[in-house]
Amino acid sequence: QVQLVESGGGLVQAGGSLRLSCAASGRTFNSHVMGWFRQAPGKERDFVAAITWTDGTLHYADSVEGRFTISRDNTKNAVYLQMNSLKPEDTAVYYCARHLAGSYFTSSSYNYWGQGTQVTVSS
Repeated sequence: QVQLVESGGGLVQAGGSLRLSCAASGRTFNSHVMGWFRQAPGKERDFVAAITWTDGTLHYADSVEGRFTISRDNTKNAVYLQMNSLKPEDTAVYYCARHLAGSYFTSSSYNYWGQGTQVTVSS
């Protein structure tokens, strides 16, 4: 069993920054791709970013490319999402997840999820 716990969300003005953290416990996520998704009210859960284990390859949604940075620390069983130049449209609940199989960009490919952390960006 894997438990994922996100933290670091909050209220920030447009143009500001936040750093989200995801702590894993139980069976570790070493060797697994880890991803971040977000879900705004009334919308589907969308891919934000993913990072591989083997070579640290990074993947980003077009909407966050150049503003967000995903990273991981396998010694701490943690994955992070640095979010800069935040926009009101970034407002959502952000989830970290462990990849199981298939596309990195679809939520159905991930089998463990955290409870989410709210990010609100005011204009």
